[in-house]
Amino acid sequence: MTDIQALKKRIDSRDYSVGIIGLGYVGLPLVLRFNEVGFRVFGFDTDPAKVTRLNNGESYIQHIPQAKISAMRQSGRFEATADFTRLSEADALLICVPTPLTRYLDPDLSYVVNTADAIAKVVRPGHLVCLESTTYPGTTDEELLPRFSAKGLKVGEDFFLAFSPEREDPGNKQFTTATIPKVVGGTTPHCLELAQLLYSQIIERVIPVSSTRAAESVKLLENIYRSVNIALANELKIVFSRMGIDVWEVIEAAKTKPFGFQPFYPGPGLGGHCIPIDPFYLTWKAKAYGISTRFIELSGEVNRAMPAYVVQTLSDALNRQSKPLQGSQVLVLGLSYKKDIDDLRESPALEVIELLLEKGARVDYSDPYFPIIPAMRHHTLDLRSVVLTEASVAGYDSVLIVTDHSIFPYELLYKSAKLILDSRGAMRQRGFVSPHIIAA
Repeated sequence: MTDIQALKKRIDSRDYSVGIIGLGYVGLPLVLRFNEVGFRVFGFDTDPAKVTRLNNGESYIQHIPQAKISAMRQSGRFEATADFTRLSEADALLICVPTPLTRYLDPDLSYVVNTADAIAKVVRPGHLVCLESTTYPGTTDEELLPRFSAKGLKVGEDFFLAFSPEREDPGNKQFTTATIPKVVGGTTPHCLELAQLLYSQIIERVIPVSSTRAAESVKLLENIYRSVNIALANELKIVFSRMGIDVWEVIEAAKTKPFGFQPFYPGPGLGGHCIPIDPFYLTWKAKAYGISTRFIELSGEVNRAMPAYVVQTLSDALNRQSKPLQGSQVLVLGLSYKKDIDDLRESPALEVIELLLEKGARVDYSDPYFPIIPAMRHHTLDLRSVVLTEASVAGYDSVLIVTDHSIFPYELLYKSAKLILDSRGAMRQRGFVSPHIIAA
């Protein structure tokens, strides 16, 4: 049986190493934070380009300064590697790998399962393993625990297993990894105790819950809450638009109520790794219990239909000018799933562009964060970002605002564009109102 008190002393004294598996928007901030407070950190990733750049002191995420990566590398307490046989060198292993959906909206746990298999080959007494990837309730118990227990080790005595949902918000300058409260659930009381202690070294407030299933459910509730309310805003946008009512004006007035209302805003669809995906993890799992989650599924349907609604609104606007969408030159502004970040995960902009191309439009895009569109899991678009000038903007039949980056020259767009379709309310927020600006 592992000496738990000795492990606790090692964690408190920082005589303890942490391995982060998956060096993306979730994993890399954790790497930085553990290194910052004095832990030895290993970064594991299957992408050799990421490993090379980190070991060279370079950042590949726009909102993470290169100076931080360089300082971490120079500390002598960080190394990135694609060699998963070295997982045994870390005392704690935090899993931050993707959990996408299949094309049929079923959970794709292949990244989690492959990582668990790699850990199972080297799991040893004293190891603490914590899954952070968003998933359905029961994943930690049903997928990870049997793989590790099969090695003859007993959970809570020999090794320790926990779940702690990630709460990263890329580009959010108000909160940091250190200040975002951290929920933790353990497979046993000792598992919870060690995981809570480890996270408390880097995060100001750690909230323990009764089980890994409860912790897994917390993340789903957080994102389903947003998905449902955004779906409501999107549905109201369609209804109010048909009635000739400005949904943005309605929301701005409604949010003056000091109680009982929280504003959510419509858009061209949901993006990011969490909100478009997480609700379907719960609906899939609920079916195993004979439960139909109709409310959650409906919100998903509404949000997934928004790219098509935006394209249809553009087509209707061009028709009113006696121009068919087919053959029209359309400039899409913004690829990121939200403003001022370089994150394309599940971005509705990609689907909007594909729909426009399918309908015969001639499409360009502009996004300072993406000079070219990289190959994605479900998208391959051979396009390059164009420079915005008065002449270039005036040459398009329509400008379609999909992501409202702060850097875009909105006054130039207002003066030069023949037609602006605004799916974010970006022009209205900046005081630009005109018949040639249409909400989408």
